[in-house]
Amino acid sequence: MNPLLQKLQPYPFEKLRLLFADATPNSAYPHISLGLGEPRHPTPDFIKRALTDNLAGLSSYPATLGTDRLRESIAGWLKRRYNLLAIDPATQILPTLGSREALFSLAQAVIDPTKPNPLVLCPNPFYQIYEGAAYLAGAQPYFANSDPTRNFAPDYDSIPPEVWARVQVLYLCSPGNPTGAVLGMAEWKKLFALSDQYGFIIASDECYSEIYFGDEAPLGGLEAAQRLGRNGTPRLIMLSSLSKRSNVPGMRSGFVAGDANIIKQFLLYRTYHGSAMSLPIQEASIAAWNDEQHVIENRKKYVAKFKQVTPLLQEVLDVSWPDASFYLWADVHARTGLSDTEYAKRLYADYNVTVLPGSYLARDAHNVNPGRNRIRIALVAEVDECLEAVRRMVAFTKNIST
Repeated sequence: MNPLLQKLQPYPFEKLRLLFADATPNSAYPHISLGLGEPRHPTPDFIKRALTDNLAGLSSYPATLGTDRLRESIAGWLKRRYNLLAIDPATQILPTLGSREALFSLAQAVIDPTKPNPLVLCPNPFYQIYEGAAYLAGAQPYFANSDPTRNFAPDYDSIPPEVWARVQVLYLCSPGNPTGAVLGMAEWKKLFALSDQYGFIIASDECYSEIYFGDEAPLGGLEAAQRLGRNGTPRLIMLSSLSKRSNVPGMRSGFVAGDANIIKQFLLYRTYHGSAMSLPIQEASIAAWNDEQHVIENRKKYVAKFKQVTPLLQEVLDVSWPDASFYLWADVHARTGLSDTEYAKRLYADYNVTVLPGSYLARDAHNVNPGRNRIRIALVAEVDECLEAVRRMVAFTKNIST
């Protein structure tokens, strides 16, 4: 077996299963999970129809590059969403099976193992795929801890030059998982300058980009590059997905876009990798990317949930609205004295509600685990179920506090 597999840690939900192994949930309450970031709003009917109307496509092998129509629909969405003047669907866009597998396989394609001690820079807390991608590509992850004074955005200023010199890929997530932090233009300008200086690739995970709460949509990497006059988006790859935007996590439909030179080599890798999207999924994806009204309605649901849920939680926990995404990132220790794992386990046992300990989403780095004593609350269910779960959390926390 590949010895690098031994470096992989159990996934957060496996850790959660072990944490709950000796806990018996209170049978007086039906189980509600706020732990898994899986969208649970209904899939729009027009997307399902586009899928079933094109089942004849199952009889053909799909091309890794996808159809022209799919790439053109993605290009059209990118231009509308990010006010892009130009994006070439033939050379700058590649369909993927969601963003997760692309985030992982990108590292395999772009890490140069002939260079000594390659690093992959990750936020901390973070999406664990980044770490696994680094290890299996023969690199080491290096963690940029979140900065609580800047809404938990990664603290890139603390990274020394000798580390930047070894970085080959920088994974970032904006809006962030689990913190919801969004990078602004100043941060993008700084990262682009560092990429120019040291030559690393920026992989911008933007799968939460369509869940936000004000009139201004979160800034994306391609948009920031255009505003800064970076022609051709050098060393920048943006990754997105329909899972959260359109409530189709089971479709596994996403894309990568950006630097045409990287896309060309990534296509070569994926041709061998065997990750080609089936034609029915491509047709359903075209329908989804071409429609914005269902996204607007979906976003309204999240806004309504946060408006009702957040004030209730603020009565008992230190928590605030995120910049974007569907997570709340709450401090449980300050008011209860419990650790994140103690809080999660006792909440599950007493009220049959699942939340995810923040320490499971982070690593001990630079003498701290920035997720410790926090929990991630995924507001993915319909509003009534979320409200019921949060009311139980309020009752539980009040009992602990007294």
